[in-house]
Amino acid sequence: MATRDKHAMTTTTPWRLRATLRSPSFLPRTLALSSALTLCLGAGALPLTASAQQADGGQPAFSSQRQQLDHVVAVVNDDAIMQSELDDRIAQVTRQAREQGGQLPERGELKEQVLERMVLENIQLQMARNAKLSVDDTKLNRQLRGIAESNGLSLEAFADRLEDEGTSLTRVREQVRREMLMTQVQQREVGRRVSINNRDVDQALEQRGGAGSGVIEEIRARHILIKVTPERNAGAAEALAQKTRRRIEQGDDFAAVAREVSDDEGSAINGGELGWVRPGQTVPAFEEAMKDLAIDQLSKPVRSRFGFHIIDVEERREKSVSQKEQREQARQAIFQRRANEEMDTWQREIRSEAFVDIRL
Repeated sequence: MATRDKHAMTTTTPWRLRATLRSPSFLPRTLALSSALTLCLGAGALPLTASAQQADGGQPAFSSQRQQLDHVVAVVNDDAIMQSELDDRIAQVTRQAREQGGQLPERGELKEQVLERMVLENIQLQMARNAKLSVDDTKLNRQLRGIAESNGLSLEAFADRLEDEGTSLTRVREQVRREMLMTQVQQREVGRRVSINNRDVDQALEQRGGAGSGVIEEIRARHILIKVTPERNAGAAEALAQKTRRRIEQGDDFAAVAREVSDDEGSAINGGELGWVRPGQTVPAFEEAMKDLAIDQLSKPVRSRFGFHIIDVEERREKSVSQKEQREQARQAIFQRRANEEMDTWQREIRSEAFVDIRL
């Protein structure tokens, strides 16, 4: 498996980052796609008005006092976020929380948190536009097919289900395109802020007991991640992880549950599969728990900085590795760890540098 998501893996090729303030499970894990895929980042829409109907004959007439239905709730540089877009996103987050057993803050606080997330997304999309970044149609179509397949549907059946739930494949396609654009921006901007020298690699190898040709144990594993988010605190995330673990213990298929609930976009689409994992490739808490598991043993919820993991070890093997391979592996692990740490700093910086006028 060539690509692994950062939530469990710390060495990925190619490297991928996800914005930490984005909505949980942005790409769909269930068929409730109208709630899982409402990004709504449009700008510049004119205020809407309601028209009155004449009592005699039902002919349209304009009321002398037109009712404004929409207005700007935030200006982000040259773009705007509308009240209707914010309402859509709040409805999405609320439905997700209800479906997944999460707890939400009170309405006013939730509105502020969701709007702040939309502001950050808008800034990143503007950066992509200014850098003239684009998403290849072939890759976008492949992503859409993957989303459909993760829900056990063909692309045609997927489109029909979206229509049934009040949205469209065209809208979802645009939302996924925006997500992919933001990932490109993160890779471009955060990646170049990270540097690694030979001494960094030497120190990492020394912590593992030194480098040299030898034998290491690789573990083939899969996992389900339940993130801690502004809408789902640690207690709610752990409770959902426990509930998810019980489902599997009671006979639900691990891969199907992973596709449904896991917040690790990179592995969920593959049923939680991480492939063969080497020492140093996962965050410490994950690696320690994985090492202690027997084959086919399901872990209790394991807390890492990404949330709560449910881990299943499928197979173990010994693998000969050269010194060169060990050094490259260590370099990738250092890069991923530093990039993930740099992500929060970068997001704070771009937010502080943007012109943002909140109008709640």
